[in-house]
Order: sequence, then C-alpha cells, then structure tokens
Amino acid sequence: MRIQRYIYLVLLSFIISACGGELAISLSPTPTIETYRDPAAPIVARVDDLLRRMTLAEKIGQMTLIEKNSLTPDQVCDLAIGGVLSGGGGYPQDENSPAAWAAMVNEFQHAALSTRLGIPLIYGADGVHGHNNLYGAVIFPHNIGLGAANDPLLMEQIGRATALEMAATGVFWNYAPGVMVPQDVRWGRTFEGYAERPDHVASLASAFLRGLQAPDLVAPNRVIGTPKHYLGDGGTRWGSSTTENYQLDQGETFGDEAFLRAVHLPPYQAVIAAGAQVIMASYSSWNGQKMHASSYWITEVLKQELGFTGFVVSDWAAIDQISADYDQAVITAINAGIDMNMVPYDAQRFITALTRAVESGAVSRERIDDAVRRILTVKLTMGLFEQPFAHTELFDQIGSTQHRQLARTAVAKSLVLLKNDGNLLPLPKDIGHLYIGGQAADDLGIQAGGWTIEWQGRTGAIIPGTTILGGIQAVVSPQTVIEYNPHGRFTGDSGAADAVCIAVVGELPYAEGRGDSASLSSPPAESRVLRRMEETCNSLLVVLVSGRPLIVTDDLPKWDALVAAWLPGSEGGGVAEVLFGDQPFQGRLPVTWPRSLDQLPVGNSDSQPLFPYGFGLTP
Repeated sequence: MRIQRYIYLVLLSFIISACGGELAISLSPTPTIETYRDPAAPIVARVDDLLRRMTLAEKIGQMTLIEKNSLTPDQVCDLAIGGVLSGGGGYPQDENSPAAWAAMVNEFQHAALSTRLGIPLIYGADGVHGHNNLYGAVIFPHNIGLGAANDPLLMEQIGRATALEMAATGVFWNYAPGVMVPQDVRWGRTFEGYAERPDHVASLASAFLRGLQAPDLVAPNRVIGTPKHYLGDGGTRWGSSTTENYQLDQGETFGDEAFLRAVHLPPYQAVIAAGAQVIMASYSSWNGQKMHASSYWITEVLKQELGFTGFVVSDWAAIDQISADYDQAVITAINAGIDMNMVPYDAQRFITALTRAVESGAVSRERIDDAVRRILTVKLTMGLFEQPFAHTELFDQIGSTQHRQLARTAVAKSLVLLKNDGNLLPLPKDIGHLYIGGQAADDLGIQAGGWTIEWQGRTGAIIPGTTILGGIQAVVSPQTVIEYNPHGRFTGDSGAADAVCIAVVGELPYAEGRGDSASLSSPPAESRVLRRMEETCNSLLVVLVSGRPLIVTDDLPKWDALVAAWLPGSEGGGVAEVLFGDQPFQGRLPVTWPRSLDQLPVGNSDSQPLFPYGFGLTP
C-alpha cells in the first residue's frame, strides 16, 4: 500500500505551467503534494488549502457557469471558469455521438486542468428524461408519466441508468430532477413535474436522486443531480409572466408563506435528506420578489433552516431578470445566496460586475468564500480532482438493451386507463383489422416531447426508438390487417364488426413557457383526425400523447376507450404491450384532469373534475 501511495503522489506532483503550456512531472524521491490534491486528506482540509491559494479572480471564475458555444477552451483556462453546460440542443456541432460528446467535454476539462491551480470544471446538462441531448441515448417517459407509474424503485433504476449514460460522455452534473408541484396544467412545464401533491413528488424525486448519485456507479466519480426550481415554480398565476408571450412560466406565485411551506417546500426537504448537492433557483417570483433575489428563501430557509450545505445555481440568465442594472442584479443575487451563476453567454461581463462589487464592498469577500467553498466541496465529493474525464468505457451503456427494456417497463407502468366501455381493452392480438390514425402514432419526436435533442424538441425521427405504431405492429398476430393513415382517411371498412380503430393523437413538442396553453386542446390537424374517425369507426380507442391533461369533456362520449399515454419517450412498444394485454394497466392520474378551464388551478372550483387525482381503471 505504501508503494501504491508513493506512485499516486508522484503522478499528482505535476508542475503546471501557464494556460496552454505543457506539463512537467516532478520525480523527486520524496514527492510533496498540495493538501487539496491529496485524495487521502479530508475534504474540509482540501477546500481550506485550496481557498488559501486562490486569488479573487480564480474564486469568481469558479462561480461562473457558461454555455459551451459561448466560450472556447482557451477562455476556460484564461478566466479559470468553474462550470460549462450544454443547454437544450447543446450537442457537439459536428456530430451528435458519444465519442464527439466525450471529446468536447474532455477538451474543456483539459483547459481547466491547465490553469495555475488545476481545478477541474463541472460540466452540466438537462438530463430530464435520460441523457436527452445525446442521439442514441434512451429517452425515458417524462416525469408526469413516471408520476402516474408512481414506483420509487423504478425511479431509482432510471436514475442509475441516466447516470451511466451521462458519465460515459463526461457530463457528471444533471439539471434534474424537477421537483415542481404543478397546480395549473396549462403550464408548459407540467410534464416536468411528477404530480400535483408534494408527498408524491418528494417520494419519486428522492428515489431518482438516490439512483443518479449512487456512489458505486462510476467510481471514483459521482454524478450529481439538481432538484429544481426553488421555490414555487409550479404555483404561478395565469397571466403573471413578463417573459416573451409566456402566461404562467416564470410568473408570480401568490399566496402566503404557509402555502409555500405546505405545498412547494416539502420536496426540497426530502431531496436534501436524500443527499442533494446542488439546487437550482426558480425564475418565478413570490409576492413581487424574484426568487433569485430572495435572501430569505435561499439563505435563511434553504441554507440555514433546512441545513443545505451544497451550492445554489441560477437558472439560465435568470439573474438578469432581477434588475435592468446588471451590476445591481449581480449584487442582489449573490448576496441572496446564489453561489454559481448560469450566465450563460458573456463570462467576462459577469466576472467584471462581480469583481467590481467585491472591490466596492457591495459583496463581501466572506460571501465569495462561502460560495466557492460550497462549489469546491461538491467537486471534491464528485471525485473530479481524481478523475475528471469522460468514462468512455461506458459507451456500451448508452442506448443499451437493458436500459431500453427499463424504459419500456416505465412506459407500460405509466399508462392510465380513463374509459373502457364494453371492456374494449385489452385488445386481442388476433384481431381482424386495425385502423390507426394520428400523426403521433408514428412519430418519435411527438412521443418524446420537449427536451429531446433540441430544447423545444421537434417532430419526426429525431431519435432511435420504437414508435407506438411500430410497437403495435410487433405485438399483433401476423394475420391482423393494419391500415395506418396519419390523417384518419382509410380505404378499408373501419366500421366493420371485426375492426377496431385507434386514434393516437396529442400535443406537438414544446418546452417551458412556449408550451403555456390557454385552451388545453389538441392541434387542429389532430382534432380533424378525431372527427373523421368518430364518424367512420364502429369501435374507437383514443390514445392521448400529451404532457398534461387536455380538455376532452365534449368528445369523451364519442369514444369507446381513452388511454393517457403521456410522453412515453423512445420506447413506444411499452404502450402496445398494455393495449394488447401483455402488461396490465397500472397507472393512476398524478394530477387532476379538469372538466373545463374554469376549474384551474387545482382547487379553484367546487365542481367535480372529469377525473380526480389518483383515478385509473383496471380492466
């Protein structure tokens, strides 16, 4: 063991020249090593040692998080940048492959390691339903579907699978899970939340986090999650947003403190207990104050009352919303308790503003040291100082058969049966004729939804996987005749006694405030498909592919069966397994399904919803 330790210390005894220079190795027979580089030293001692060595510029660099297209590796080195991220659609420019991702992240990492102190950067991405920016990764159902499945063990397994696929490309920081508690399903981020009840959210988010952050997955590293968005993002009021044409997203959460503590705070208590290392602040406001500006909620409640010892990261350019005066916005946010700023574009602007603030006394050096101490502690906990590079030996985990089967199981468990007149479901595999309509039946982009390859997602074959139509074709007997037309225009007799029609319809992809919906209705083309099939079909099953409940009250009497499939991701075969009886219907509604828009938000009406929270039929 002494010989092994000697070799390890020798390898770490690098004399690092200026950025872009070369490494020289000291081979002294009695090598010395800085405490912060010594993996055997306690983390507290390593952080203390490193902080003593750091200049103000190096500390502020650690607090800076930049989008990968907005800087070069040389700038990472020159500015001692602490973090780089891929936003939605932030894949390598030349090729969206595991090898290209690993090369891109490793290049940034090499630049960080060539700084004076060699502090590794932390690379992050939104892996909200798998490593969803990477082509070939498994795309799991969005959280609302996993909320319907409500299986903590399954969530832990999904967390582990996601961690392996991300670590393979060097992305050790995942901006997930979303722990919002959506109260108004018109919100474009409803599908990112597990449920409308805090205990439901807390259970699943904690399980996912435990799986994602499991220390045995990619030793010596740990992938870390980022519960978001603190606090109250799921409780904003319609029409309160001031961003673009958003209505709910980034808006104002009204209500007293007791309401926030009862509805929106409990999931954060749960994820902190489960080992959360980073928490992301919310764009939203509470009673007139941006959450990014609230020292009460970030410092007094989160850090002091709840005992959160990790670091708080801003959302994308969210600090800019605090004030039109950028310097004042930076001062307010950092003093409120934001430790790392997702700038995300102009690193120098943020660094200059914060440097000015410290030099003028508007932000204390103690506040800077507190923020950097939290960031460095997390990096050391993640094992980045020991192994900062992509685990390319895990490439075979990306899109693996095992992970796809896990996703298929999740899809099957997420389906909710809402109507089943005449026990139409499950369908017999040897059915004579199937008439299938709707664009969503044969479109991987639609069934994956937003945050898939691109920020807003997009239609078409943007990922490898199995469409719902493909799953049906694989499960029925060879004798079954299937006619598919995305417009619902069939040449055969869809009204025949031995025929069943399946309309697979729903929402087109969206994300965040661009998905805020005043109508909760299907796109016009999908509605026309439904009208055609209602007129011609004798038995009609509707499979709704959506990120939230839609208003279907007037249409429901025309349908024999209705299934909520949510946004199932890449493994549409899981839908077919349940429709044809290989798996039972197990899902239960994680949110209330409104009868009309005037029942929103939750609790706004005493009238009965179309389907209550927890509803789900079992044939």
